[in-house]
Amino acid sequence: MPVKSSSSSVLKWPDADTVDKAVRAWAARIAAGRPGIVRIGYIGSYARGDWGVGSDLDIVVVTTGGPESKIGGADIAALPVPADLLVYRETEFARIRGRGRFGRVLAEETVWVYGA
Repeated sequence: MPVKSSSSSVLKWPDADTVDKAVRAWAARIAAGRPGIVRIGYIGSYARGDWGVGSDLDIVVVTTGGPESKIGGADIAALPVPADLLVYRETEFARIRGRGRFGRVLAEETVWVYGA
């Protein structure tokens, strides 16, 4: 999470490289032992490169949908910025990817960090 820089009231927010490395490590831990996880990536301001103080992270997880793909206990609080998980089955992801505004974001912006 963001921390105060020395004794000042200025927050030092994690940069894109720090967040990317943390997400890659997190994804590797989450996918280990879960063969049903097909891909993990992120979208939003960190993916576009226009992040700033207060930016969060939107993590996309694509699964087979079987019990081996459950991501319960995925400790997103360990990431350096607040994060939300968007979990889709492969069939659902294929159906929405590229369709409508959100589907285009998924198709064009996702930075894949696992299984790409």
